Amino acid sequence: MGVIVLIETYDQAAKLILERLEKDFLRQSRTIYQMLIVRDRFDEAYNFFLEVKPKNHREKSIPLHTLENYDLGYLESVVHSLRKQTQITMQFKGFGELVWPQAQTRISKG
Repeated sequence: MGVIVLIETYDQAAKLILERLEKDFLRQSRTIYQMLIVRDRFDEAYNFFLEVKPKNHREKSIPLHTLENYDLGYLESVVHSLRKQTQITMQFKGFGELVWPQAQTRISKG
Protein backbone atom coordinates (compact mmCIF):
# COMPACT_ATOMS: atom_id res chain seq x y z
CA MET A 1 0.00 0.00 0.00
CA GLY A 2 1.38 3.42 -0.97
CA VAL A 3 1.73 6.49 1.21
CA ILE A 4 -0.58 9.38 0.45
CA VAL A 5 1.10 12.76 0.75
CA LEU A 6 -1.10 15.81 0.97
CA ILE A 7 0.52 18.99 -0.26
CA GLU A 8 -0.82 22.11 1.36
CA THR A 9 -0.64 25.47 -0.34
CA TYR A 10 0.93 28.33 1.56
CA ASP A 11 -2.55 29.87 2.02
CA GLN A 12 -3.84 26.61 3.51
CA ALA A 13 -0.85 26.46 5.86
CA ALA A 14 -1.35 30.10 6.93
CA LYS A 15 -5.07 29.51 7.50
CA LEU A 16 -4.36 26.49 9.70
CA ILE A 17 -1.73 28.39 11.71
CA LEU A 18 -4.12 31.33 12.21
CA GLU A 19 -6.96 29.04 13.31
CA ARG A 20 -4.72 27.47 15.94
CA LEU A 21 -3.33 30.86 16.94
CA GLU A 22 -6.81 32.30 17.55
CA LYS A 23 -7.66 29.40 19.85
CA ASP A 24 -4.87 30.28 22.32
CA PHE A 25 -4.47 34.02 21.67
CA LEU A 26 -6.62 35.16 24.62
CA ARG A 27 -5.56 38.84 24.53
CA GLN A 28 -5.14 39.05 28.29
CA SER A 29 -3.78 42.25 29.76
CA ARG A 30 -0.16 42.31 30.93
CA THR A 31 0.64 39.35 28.72
CA ILE A 32 3.09 39.26 25.83
CA TYR A 33 2.15 37.17 22.79
CA GLN A 34 4.46 36.42 19.89
CA MET A 35 4.87 33.82 17.18
CA LEU A 36 8.13 31.91 17.10
CA ILE A 37 9.22 30.32 13.83
CA VAL A 38 12.02 27.79 14.24
CA ARG A 39 14.16 26.30 11.48
CA ASP A 40 14.71 22.62 12.22
CA ARG A 41 17.74 21.71 10.10
CA PHE A 42 17.78 18.09 11.26
CA ASP A 43 14.18 17.24 10.32
CA GLU A 44 14.21 19.79 7.48
CA ALA A 45 11.02 21.49 8.63
CA TYR A 46 9.81 24.83 10.00
CA ASN A 47 7.97 24.81 13.33
CA PHE A 48 5.52 27.51 14.41
CA PHE A 49 4.81 28.23 18.09
CA LEU A 50 2.74 30.74 20.03
CA GLU A 51 4.79 32.11 22.90
CA VAL A 52 2.70 33.42 25.80
CA LYS A 53 4.40 35.32 28.66
CA PRO A 54 2.05 36.61 31.38
CA LYS A 55 3.65 39.17 33.70
CA ASN A 56 5.32 37.46 36.68
CA HIS A 57 4.60 33.99 35.29
CA ARG A 58 6.50 31.43 33.26
CA GLU A 59 6.55 31.64 29.50
CA LYS A 60 4.49 29.01 27.71
CA SER A 61 5.19 27.79 24.19
CA ILE A 62 2.23 26.30 22.30
CA PRO A 63 2.93 24.35 19.07
CA LEU A 64 0.86 25.68 16.15
CA HIS A 65 2.07 23.84 13.06
CA THR A 66 5.02 22.23 11.29
CA LEU A 67 5.76 22.95 7.66
CA GLU A 68 7.21 19.83 6.07
CA ASN A 69 8.04 21.81 2.91
CA TYR A 70 11.58 22.99 3.66
CA ASP A 71 11.72 25.41 0.72
CA LEU A 72 12.60 28.92 1.94
CA GLY A 73 10.45 30.54 -0.75
CA TYR A 74 7.45 28.53 0.48
CA LEU A 75 8.09 29.69 4.07
CA GLU A 76 8.36 33.28 2.85
CA SER A 77 4.93 32.96 1.18
CA VAL A 78 3.39 31.50 4.36
CA VAL A 79 4.85 34.31 6.49
CA HIS A 80 3.69 36.93 3.97
CA SER A 81 0.17 35.48 4.08
CA LEU A 82 0.21 35.46 7.89
CA ARG A 83 1.37 39.09 8.04
CA LYS A 84 -1.58 40.13 5.88
CA GLN A 85 -3.96 38.61 8.44
CA THR A 86 -2.33 39.24 11.82
CA GLN A 87 -0.10 41.83 13.46
CA ILE A 88 1.43 39.46 16.02
CA THR A 89 5.18 39.87 16.46
CA MET A 90 7.14 37.13 14.71
CA GLN A 91 10.52 35.94 15.93
CA PHE A 92 12.78 33.69 13.84
CA LYS A 93 15.19 31.19 15.40
CA GLY A 94 17.86 29.14 13.68
CA PHE A 95 18.01 31.12 10.44
CA GLY A 96 21.45 32.69 10.96
CA GLU A 97 22.35 34.92 8.02
CA LEU A 98 19.76 33.48 5.61
CA VAL A 99 17.95 35.87 3.27
CA TRP A 100 14.36 35.76 2.05
CA PRO A 101 14.40 34.66 -1.62
CA GLN A 102 11.91 37.29 -2.84
CA ALA A 103 12.44 40.25 -0.48
CA GLN A 104 16.23 39.81 -0.36
CA THR A 105 16.31 40.88 3.33
CA ARG A 106 17.77 38.98 6.26
CA ILE A 107 15.23 36.66 7.81
CA SER A 108 16.14 37.56 11.39
CA LYS A 109 15.06 41.12 10.62
CA GLY A 110 11.55 39.80 9.97
